[in-house]
Amino acid sequence: MTDRRDEQDEPVVRKQRRAVFRIPLASLITLPLLLFCITPLAFTAPGMQALYLLPVALTVWVVRVRTVVTPEGMWAYTLTSSRHIPWDELSSLAVTKKARIRAVVTGASGEETVSLPHARLHHVPVLSLLSNGRVPDPSGALSTDGGTDSDSDSEAKDVARPTSPA
Repeated sequence: MTDRRDEQDEPVVRKQRRAVFRIPLASLITLPLLLFCITPLAFTAPGMQALYLLPVALTVWVVRVRTVVTPEGMWAYTLTSSRHIPWDELSSLAVTKKARIRAVVTGASGEETVSLPHARLHHVPVLSLLSNGRVPDPSGALSTDGGTDSDSDSEAKDVARPTSPA
């Protein structure tokens, strides 16, 4: 007689890890106030009712524009398009002057830069964690040594200590 468990396929529970970089959805609370403020202007002249499209456009922008990062890759959603970037295609990350992150992707047509909406420089440790180390963490926030070695503790203290000018 065979075991009943062997005959059944047991479901494999997999923990989903993902990060979403976006404008908080709580910002949609301000849109009724915007509608209230637009109403007097919208009825001042014919055709001004088109101002009501502004809150609609802002709602679509807040809900749609985001960057989703998973262990399989990244998805960059803009207002008009979306782009999937597998980790294997990612060549490097470029940082702009305003600490925004852009993905440098290698493909058949050469290198291409893809904007990652709402992803900033302080999100790099999260990208490193979800990419399983494919994206290096320059901050060292995810270092695995944990400071258990006494030599590494003293080195860390020496690095953290400011030097005085000679």
